Amino acid sequence: MRLIDPRGAGQGASRASAGMLAPRIEGHSVALLQLGLASLDLYDNFVARVVADSQRRVEYRRTGTLQVALTDDEARRLEEQHHALTRAAVAHSWLDAAAVRRLEPSLTDAVVAGLLIPGHGYVGVATLISALSDAAGRLGASLSSTEVREVSSASGGVRIDTSDGALTSDVVVLAAGSWSGGIPMGSTPSPPVRPVRGQLLQLRFERPPLSHVVWGGLGYLVPWEDGRLLVGATVEDVGFDEGVTIDGLQQLLACAQTLLPAAESARCDGARAGLRPATPDELPIIGASSTMPGVYYATGHYRNGVLLAPLTAVMIAELVLDGRERAESVLVQPARFGL
Repeated sequence: MRLIDPRGAGQGASRASAGMLAPRIEGHSVALLQLGLASLDLYDNFVARVVADSQRRVEYRRTGTLQVALTDDEARRLEEQHHALTRAAVAHSWLDAAAVRRLEPSLTDAVVAGLLIPGHGYVGVATLISALSDAAGRLGASLSSTEVREVSSASGGVRIDTSDGALTSDVVVLAAGSWSGGIPMGSTPSPPVRPVRGQLLQLRFERPPLSHVVWGGLGYLVPWEDGRLLVGATVEDVGFDEGVTIDGLQQLLACAQTLLPAAESARCDGARAGLRPATPDELPIIGASSTMPGVYYATGHYRNGVLLAPLTAVMIAELVLDGRERAESVLVQPARFGL
């Protein structure tokens, strides 16, 4: 197996991902919620397999997410979510202001209510990418930094034209993130994927200032075990511009300082930006091409690439190896875009 990526593994949207695993918050549609929940159910075994295959540690914690309200209007919306979770029999806790402060004493005194969902968590994306890369290498995969110029049908398989020459294969998986739409696909349309920039700020504390992922109206805070705190994230339709901006940093700093007063004295440990691959319906494109035999798509994950990684991997593996489709496949078929 050959992996072709001129940028290197995980250098697209993933490099600016906070690694949140929170489908009950990020699931903005019924379909996306279904995908997120199915993938979260796979995460324990997914991480265990990656750790075993790579012999590397992956930071992965299911400590829960705490959504907080700072105004009465935010509290009313949070209470509506609480009632919806109750009707769906989802484990969670509704917290008043005092209960939130007992759970997370470092949060602002302006908090008026909170919603704790214990099944959520996060994964350290940098540790996951490193482990996945090592695991792939141990299992015989090679990584090439050449550039793919076109994918097309060929006698007996699929032709991949690269900057180092042409290759042929019986199976090609297009998983180029925001760059998927720029790869010509012969007579088949390229995937309708566009980049959406997300900026992420990293702060450093002597010890973790929080014990849960915290989500507020301005953004979210993800505490790592070593004292790093990730603050995210902007959503900017600016094309292929991967720059970090003053405006973006100001938004992220405002989020951190509003939710966590101690952020004012934290050390700034850097900022970065990534390009999220968005599709017109904000659902990923996963599955076999309906027009080009041997081509499979795994792209367009927008803000949920890390969350949906286990499900995507299983869906593609089962299709390629066994010709089998999971129930979720109907939600993400490439054919809906003529692919």
